[in-house]
Amino acid sequence: MCVMDAAVKEAAVARFLREYPQIERAACDHPALLGCADVDWSQIPGCPVGVPVLLRGLLDEVAGPEALPVLGNVLMNSVFHVSAVMSAVLPFLIRLAAVPDIAVRPGLVDLLVVAAELSSPVDTDDERQVLLFGKDCDHPEREWCRAAFAAHASVLRALLEDESLPDGLISADDRECLLKAMEPQPYPS
Repeated sequence: MCVMDAAVKEAAVARFLREYPQIERAACDHPALLGCADVDWSQIPGCPVGVPVLLRGLLDEVAGPEALPVLGNVLMNSVFHVSAVMSAVLPFLIRLAAVPDIAVRPGLVDLLVVAAELSSPVDTDDERQVLLFGKDCDHPEREWCRAAFAAHASVLRALLEDESLPDGLISADDRECLLKAMEPQPYPS
């Protein structure tokens, strides 16, 4: 996952929209994206206007593999930090990852694991963690992500308990990480 600055993120989203104009024009009433149109995306710092279209694109067999890396870059500020957009997108990512026949399902699970890992509370007594990830008080997006995981825990638990999941889609370590994200144990900031 390559990390990009805001202007490059916006350009990548615009390029996706030019390459897949049918996704922008398509009506989307998929249950996984329920409420997406109600989010005021323009109020989220650093959020490109095309995020809802990227989310719809994930459902398209052809556009999905192109939408996924663009969305992944929008959701990251650096290798160690999620963007403010991540917490707003998490409910939709969780519900989309639960869709059995979505072509990009493995990538969605990977994004969820990255979000879970990077939203974990930082132990302020661990100098290396603080150096790499910063303090929680300087990164409110981590708490917002933890809240999103907790709010959608029932859907995430259902995903983790889905016996029809392909073998290897969610490793034991990833499963543990996602379970922990639903019930975080914050360190004092």
